[in-house]
Amino acid sequence: MTSFDPARFLPDDLLVRIRERAVVHDHENTFPHDDLDELRAAGYLSILVSTEHGGAGLSLAEASVLQQRLAGAAPATALAINMHLVWTGVAKVLRDRGIDDLAFVEEGAVAGDVFAFGISEAGNDLVLAGSDTVALPDGEGGYTFTGTKIFTSLSPVWNHLGVHGLDTESPDGPKTVFAFLDRTDEVVTRDDWDTLGMRGTQSRTTELRGAHAPADRVVRRIDPGPTPDPLVFGIFAVFEILLASVYTGIARRALDLAVEAATSRTSKKTGTIYANDPDIRWRIADMALAYDAMPPQLAALANDVDSLADHGPRWFSLLSGVKYRAVAMAKEVVDDAVLVGGGAAYFSRHELSRLYRDVLAGMFHPSDAESAHATTATAWLGPVTS
Repeated sequence: MTSFDPARFLPDDLLVRIRERAVVHDHENTFPHDDLDELRAAGYLSILVSTEHGGAGLSLAEASVLQQRLAGAAPATALAINMHLVWTGVAKVLRDRGIDDLAFVEEGAVAGDVFAFGISEAGNDLVLAGSDTVALPDGEGGYTFTGTKIFTSLSPVWNHLGVHGLDTESPDGPKTVFAFLDRTDEVVTRDDWDTLGMRGTQSRTTELRGAHAPADRVVRRIDPGPTPDPLVFGIFAVFEILLASVYTGIARRALDLAVEAATSRTSKKTGTIYANDPDIRWRIADMALAYDAMPPQLAALANDVDSLADHGPRWFSLLSGVKYRAVAMAKEVVDDAVLVGGGAAYFSRHELSRLYRDVLAGMFHPSDAESAHATTATAWLGPVTS
């Protein structure tokens, strides 16, 4: 067995180009088309697809390492690509468990198609467990979807959109329906992405106006609410691990920039580099101590998903916990890196300034702090009793 080499999929020269373009896309609020083109050409869209299906056959743990590496160059590009990798990762989770429901996702990814994640809805804190989108059966096993999805990353470029909606019309309803849509006139993308950070993701609002998914693109009809269904588990597991990977990558880049600043700046007061200042040394050590804990946690949890480990009901607290810790850690590390970087980091042209804005987006992804704490409390204490 050959060892995994991240540079094979993300060589240094590609990361240099992606990092240089990140400045432009953040400033101009544009989508990184060139990044996508180069990543597609490198086979990055199919890293999680099995070799039998024409992909790279990487594990979720290996994809996590790559996403950390990509996020260090361009957080918005990594976060956008994340949403495609979620669906290919879910296909892998299902395939590893003997379920071939998303073979068409793997085939599409190998062909260069982009899959986007159309699950988030304004005010829907049930997330996967419910939906405000109306899923209307067409009588032939397919559905039309009417509703509004928010934070749809990859909006300018996706070929297929994975969505969910609620079917209240069928006799066995209500059912939460998961399906994939193609771009049609019934799918309308608003040009409304003007945000503080993660601007290159172009995660625009998507209106579904009776958008149709045929029967062969309807992948689940399940009861609303919490469920052990493998598709829902796969979405949650891959989504949380790859999100945590992106923010861990941001933290590593911020730490590297802080070290660079401390070793290149000289104090007028002492006449020596700031790396010799005990306060700066303590601050960078604190950043490193926080960061160092995350890559092993991500590797361990991703390996558990890959190896079909059984954590039973604890799975959801473990997954929400790793995402919450990664985001909280990354925000603290970036905060300290800005302080080490000094006044220069306050200018918008400075990379740390962009990381400072980008890292804030982590608070808005599921699972948020409240959900992670509630899930973990239930895992350890049981449900709240009356």
